[in-house]
Amino acid sequence: MLTASLLAVLVSTQSNVGKITVQLDQPGREISPTFYGLMTEEINHSYDGGLYAELIQNRALKDNPTSPDHWSLVQRRGSNGAMLLASDSPVPGTALDRCLKLINTSTGEIGVANDGYWGIPVKPNTEYRAAFYAKADGFRSLHLSIESSDGAQVYASGQVQGLGDGWRKYTLKLKTGQVAATQAARFALSTSGVGTLWLTQVSLFPPTYKNRVNGNRIDLMQKLIAMKPSFLRFPGGNYLEGNTISERFNWKETLGPIETRPGHQGPWGYRSSDGMGMLEFLEWCEDMKAQPVLAVFAGFSLGRERVSSGPRLAGFVQDALDEIEYVTGDASTQWGARRIKDGHPAPFKLSYVEVGNEDWSGTQYDERFTAFFDAIRQKYPKLKIIATAEVQSRVPDLVDDHYYRKSRVMMSDSGHYDSANRSGHKTFVGEWASTDHTPWSVVPANPTPTHMEALGDAAWLVGLERNADHVLLQCYAPLLTNINPKGAQWGVNLIGYDGLTSYGSPSYYVQSMFANYTGTRSVPVKVESNLPAVPEPMSKGAIGVGTWNTDAEYKDFVVSGPMGKPMFTQSVFGSDLSNWRLGKGTWEVHDGALRQSAAEMTDTLATVGNVNWQDYTLRLKARKLGGTEGFMVCFHCDADGHRWQWNIGGWSNTRTAFQRIEDGNEESGNSSNFKVETGRWYDLEIQVKGNAFRGYIDGKLVTERTGPTPSASIFAAASRSGYDIFLKVVNASAVNAPLELDLAGVGFLGKEATGKMLVGDPTEKNSITEPERIAPRPVLISAVGSKFSHEFPAHSVTVLRFMVGR
Repeated sequence: MLTASLLAVLVSTQSNVGKITVQLDQPGREISPTFYGLMTEEINHSYDGGLYAELIQNRALKDNPTSPDHWSLVQRRGSNGAMLLASDSPVPGTALDRCLKLINTSTGEIGVANDGYWGIPVKPNTEYRAAFYAKADGFRSLHLSIESSDGAQVYASGQVQGLGDGWRKYTLKLKTGQVAATQAARFALSTSGVGTLWLTQVSLFPPTYKNRVNGNRIDLMQKLIAMKPSFLRFPGGNYLEGNTISERFNWKETLGPIETRPGHQGPWGYRSSDGMGMLEFLEWCEDMKAQPVLAVFAGFSLGRERVSSGPRLAGFVQDALDEIEYVTGDASTQWGARRIKDGHPAPFKLSYVEVGNEDWSGTQYDERFTAFFDAIRQKYPKLKIIATAEVQSRVPDLVDDHYYRKSRVMMSDSGHYDSANRSGHKTFVGEWASTDHTPWSVVPANPTPTHMEALGDAAWLVGLERNADHVLLQCYAPLLTNINPKGAQWGVNLIGYDGLTSYGSPSYYVQSMFANYTGTRSVPVKVESNLPAVPEPMSKGAIGVGTWNTDAEYKDFVVSGPMGKPMFTQSVFGSDLSNWRLGKGTWEVHDGALRQSAAEMTDTLATVGNVNWQDYTLRLKARKLGGTEGFMVCFHCDADGHRWQWNIGGWSNTRTAFQRIEDGNEESGNSSNFKVETGRWYDLEIQVKGNAFRGYIDGKLVTERTGPTPSASIFAAASRSGYDIFLKVVNASAVNAPLELDLAGVGFLGKEATGKMLVGDPTEKNSITEPERIAPRPVLISAVGSKFSHEFPAHSVTVLRFMVGR
C-alpha cells in the first residue's frame, strides 16, 4: 500500500503546478452502462492457439491440402512405415474428409506426433482430455502420450482398446504427476505390429473455464473477466468478412459438434478450426456477464468481392435475421429451437447489431446497409443498429469509428467528442489503440504496448468516458496475441501469452483500472496545469498524389518556397518517371498527365521531391476519371512512408480534410463538405507553413489547419455512483505533478481516498518473463478534504475513490 512516505504520492510539500476541480455541484452526463467492453477477432491466434483451449494444431488435417502440417511420423524399435495425408476415407455424417494414414510393414512401433501451437504445454498434476477418430486394419490398441519433443520423457500416458475397421470416436483422460512445467512437449499416438491405421480430429484439452468440454483457457478468461466488460463485439472485424465471401465467418457452419464444422480460411494467414463457434461466443459473453455486440456479414469481403443489393443480397439479409433469432429466439422459432438443441435453452440478451466492418473502404455500403437496416428494424424494432461508415439513406443508431494512432496524437485528441452533435446518431468506438510503432510490422520482442502507449490510451479513454453519453460503447483492439513469432500478425495487443502462461500489458491495466473505478454519471472536471504541453514535432518532407477507390490524373505541378522561390516544376509528363517514387497503384503517363488507373485499389501513392522540404506552396491540376471518391494530395512525405495528405472528396465523395498518415489516420483541422465531379479539372493549392496548412480549390479556401493541437500533460475525468466519487488522473509528463484537488460543492466527505496507480518508465513493457514490471499499486490518501494537495508521479495513471454525502 502506497503511503505518504512512498513515492510522494500523498500530501505534497512542493508548490502546486496546477489544479483539478471536480465540479460536484454540476449535473454532468449519463455514462452508458455499456461503455466498457471488448472487441475480438481471429488474429494473432486469438482463438486457435489462444483463448480456445484446444492444444492440437491442425487437428482435422485441413490446414494444408498437400501436407499434414504440425504432424510428424514416430518410429521406434525397428518399425518400417509411412505416414500419408489421405482424403479417401471420410468419416460418415461429419465434415471430416481428411485423415492421417499410417502403414507399418514391420513389428516395430509406429505412430504420429503433433507439436501443438509451438509446443504442447505441460503442467504438473493436471488432467488432460484426449479425443480422436480412428479405424484400423491389423491393430487393436493405441497408446497415447504427452511426451518431450524427442520422445525421451513421458509426462502422461494412456491406452485405448478395441480398434476396428470402422470409424469410431475414442476419448481418454491423461494426468501428469509432479513434473516440471514445460512447453517443449508433443502429443503422440502410437501402436505396434503390421497393419494400417487411420486417424482424424485428434484433440487434446487441458482444464477449461467452467469445465466446458469445448471451452476456453482459464487464465485468459480470468484476465478478461477482471476487466468488467459490459459487452463483447464478435466475431471480429476482418475475420467477419474474410478475404473472399466464401471465407467469411459463416455462423451456421460453426454450430453443433466440432466434427461437423468444416472450418474456414481466415484473413490473417492461417485456417480457423471454428471450434470457437457461434454458441461458444455467446457462452463466452455469458461467462463474463457481458452482452453480445453481434456483427453480421454485410456482403463485402476484404478482397473487394461484393454482393450488390438485390436478390442475392436478400439471402445474406435473411442470414442475419436467422442469426439474431439464434441469439434471442425461443422454442417457437426455427433458430431459437436450434440453439436449444445445441444446449442453451435460455435466449441471450442482445441490444446491438453491427452491419459489416470498416465499410468506409468498401463500395455500395449505403445500399447494402439500407437493406439490412430495414429488415432488422422491421422484425426487431428494439435493437440498436450500428453502421460502420457514414450513410445517407438511413439514420443508424450508432456509427463505428476506429483509431490507431501514436500516443501523442491520442493525447492531443482526447477531446475529440467534446463537441459532438448530441442530436444525431451516437458513436461506437469499436477499435482503437495507441500505436507508437507500426503495428503491422510485428516485432516479436514487443507484441504488447509500452507504458508510453498506455499513457496515450489512458488520456484518450479519459476523453471517451467524459463523453460516454455520446460514445455508448468502446473497445480496444486487438485484444489477444500469441507471442510466438509465428503466432502474431499485429504488433500492439492488450494481452500476451504462450502455451503456459499469460500477462496483461500496461494498457490492459489501464482498461481494468478505469472499468473498475467508474460511476453512472460523469462529473465535470476542470484541469488547470502549468506543466508544458507536449509539442508536436515539426513536419517536413516531399510531395505526392494518390487515390482511394478512384481513377484520377494529375499535371502542372509547381512547388515554390518562401518568397516564391522555385523548388520543383513538372507540367507535362513524358515517358520517363524516374524522378518519381511510384508506390501502390497503377501509375502511367497518359496525354502528358500522371494517371492512376487501379480504381478498385485503396491508398495509392506516388511521391517526388526532397524529404527535407519544410515550408512551401504546392499547386497542381487534378481530374477524377471514375470511382467512388476524389483525390489525395500529399505533402511532408518522409522516407518511412509517413505523410500528411489533403483528402478531397473522401468518405464516399462527401467531404475534405487534412489527415496525418502515421501508423493510422489522424484527421486534423476543419473538415468541409465537398463532392468531386468526374471529368472536370480542378486547380488545387496547398500552402504549408510549419505545421499549419491551407487548402484551396479553384482559388477558394476549403480546408485549413491553423496549427497543431498541443498535447496537454494532465488529463482528468470524474464520475459518480451513489455516494462514491471516482477520479481518474493521467500525468503524461516527465516530471511529478503536485496538484491541488478541489471537490467543489461537496457535502460530507470521508476521511480517506483509496485507489490504484500505474507508473513506470515510458519505454518499458510487460512480458512473459516480467508480467508485472508495470502493474497497478494500491494508493491510500489518509487525510482528504474538500481541498487538498496530491502529487501525481511522472508518467502515471491514477484512479481514486472518494465517499461523499451528496
